[in-house]
Order: sequence, then C-alpha cells, then structure tokens
Amino acid sequence: MKPQRMCVVCREMKEKDQLVRVVKTKESVAIDPTLRASGRGAYVCKSAECIKNAQKRGALERSFSMKISPEIYSALEAMVSDAE
Repeated sequence: MKPQRMCVVCREMKEKDQLVRVVKTKESVAIDPTLRASGRGAYVCKSAECIKNAQKRGALERSFSMKISPEIYSALEAMVSDAE
C-alpha cells in the first residue's frame, strides 16, 4: 500500500502521487514537486476544482496561518492543466 495523505480542500484520503504538496518554509510558501522539501506541508488534489476551492475557501491560508500569494494558485493551476 502506498502512503496516503489528505487533501486540505475536499478532505479525501488519496495516494501521495495523486496530490500536489505545498510547503511553508521560514521565508515563503512554495510548491514542492519532489514531495520531500523540509517545512510544513499541505496537500491538494491534482484537480482544477480542488485548486479553485482552495483559493475560494482559504484552505491553504488556514493550514499555514498566513496569506498565500495568487502566484502560488496560478502555478498550481498551470501544473494541473499540464498534467491533464
């Protein structure tokens, strides 16, 4: 069985390779394509719907207790559209 994580938006348990990891370091918030960067991580489904809802509901802001820049959401949307 592969490792599973929960999407912070839809709250579904999925395998790690079906999710995108966003990581908060001391300096900033970034997308972690390797799934191994140090820092506080949050996972979002690789679906356009979950990413839109993450921005609308403030799921990443809640997970990291800080404001998330629109560039992060744009990068997530681009990553998902490339994967589809």
